Amino acid sequence: MKTKARSKRVRLILNGKVSANDGLRAAVARHRAAGHRIEVRLTWEKGDARRFVSEANKVDLLIAAGGDGTVNEVVHGLMDLPEAARPSLGIVPLGTANDFAIGCGIPADPAKALALSMKGEGAQIDVGKANDHWFINAASSGFGAEITATTSPDLKRLLGPAAYTMMGAILAINLHHYQGRLILPGREITGSSPVAIVGNGRQTGGGLQVAPRAYIDDGLLDVLVVRQISPTALLAAARELQQLPPDGEYISYWQTPWLEVQSEEEIPVNLDGEPLRFSTARYEAVPKAISLIVPPNCQLLSQRPKLRA
Repeated sequence: MKTKARSKRVRLILNGKVSANDGLRAAVARHRAAGHRIEVRLTWEKGDARRFVSEANKVDLLIAAGGDGTVNEVVHGLMDLPEAARPSLGIVPLGTANDFAIGCGIPADPAKALALSMKGEGAQIDVGKANDHWFINAASSGFGAEITATTSPDLKRLLGPAAYTMMGAILAINLHHYQGRLILPGREITGSSPVAIVGNGRQTGGGLQVAPRAYIDDGLLDVLVVRQISPTALLAAARELQQLPPDGEYISYWQTPWLEVQSEEEIPVNLDGEPLRFSTARYEAVPKAISLIVPPNCQLLSQRPKLRA
């Protein structure tokens, strides 16, 4: 009777590109043997993960097994559902960067990550929105998005997170600045910028801390803007990057429930691995939108879950 009481109905959505993972396969078998009902669905093309969420009737838990892009698509599926019908989300990180999972402290080992998903406590977290698109970790625009969009899958597999650094060095030779307006509550900024990050989580690009003050449950987005920096100003810019001032000469950092970006041309934007282009975008935080299974010591929570006695 106790086993049945603890049994969970789970749908695990696994990126087909990383389906040959013996450690995850063995871990799933162990949890099934313990009485849990785990369905595995493999993605083949874009849209599969979102559809698998919509088809998951009355499950207790959804698990996204893949990289940041897989998690993003599962989040889109969850946000398609009425709030009361959204099951909890677990993550098994199997991608190249796994920025969101690493930031949350989710284990890199598939068996340990699956165990956390099955036994851990859910925390109500925010989801970011960019026009009609969702993101759980970060939206990078301009130069940062170009790096992510132009880094080939083969290069990522070969070099891992270092692939983004290589592409960044190549693209920096022809760095493009985007002219436009940035509107926040009580503030409007006009000018040019090569980089802007809107963070719900803290890191992107394979471990780069871009929003170090961010929490995923505070109802706010963290905005980092990097303006044009001359070679002679690198030291001053580095100091500002340490301080993260709201109105620095080269670096600006704000925390806000929403912001709008208006550009004179389309800007490349990357939402958790999904490449898009916007000339006008409204970003906002949707508070407490989904329940995410995280470790008790998750550094991205402003309010840590209470441990059971």
